[in-house]
Amino acid sequence: MQYTNIIDISWPISPTMTAYKDKKMVSFTGTKQFETDHVREAHVLISTHTGTHIDAPAHFLATGATIDKQSLSPLIGACRVIDLTHCVEKITASDLALHDLKPGERILCKTRNSLCSSEDVFNPLFVFIDYSASMFCVEQKISTIGIDYLGVERSQPGHETHTTLLGAGIALIEGLRLAHVQSGVYDLICLPLFLNGLDGSPARAILLEHGS
Repeated sequence: MQYTNIIDISWPISPTMTAYKDKKMVSFTGTKQFETDHVREAHVLISTHTGTHIDAPAHFLATGATIDKQSLSPLIGACRVIDLTHCVEKITASDLALHDLKPGERILCKTRNSLCSSEDVFNPLFVFIDYSASMFCVEQKISTIGIDYLGVERSQPGHETHTTLLGAGIALIEGLRLAHVQSGVYDLICLPLFLNGLDGSPARAILLEHGS
């Protein structure tokens, strides 16, 4: 397989990046400077849900697996970016039904969220995946779903979208950047850090564009 392009779809991590509900949790602290130490080194403080990240089942399920137990298979391989920029408030089952989802597919949802700058203030009205859409994903037996904002749901006291997707074993990627990506089929690589016993992990996500 030859690839014509590598497309980075990761959220840039910095102290000035957009933070979920404006909870600033990123800091970079230089510990060695080239001028005095002849080497550069820094400490980085981030949340397990900073920028592009993967939610482990343990994030919302009492007996859910932690991120070190996450299978990598749903995070590597053919995926489809679907255009949902027409969705104003939320993604519903009806919206997803337009795209003929297949069992085992990895689906990345491109919405108007991607038009936001990576350093904008948090938008509490971001487009999210509602409960009906999460149930549709389970019924269609997809393997992976990703969205282009820092959360997959909002205003759900029972976290129905998270618990439905994670409870069905669907891999969940949040914080993608898709404004520069056309809808279509790519190969996805999105790998979490190997963090023992934790509820999620930041990840670097790329799409590989197929050659002709």
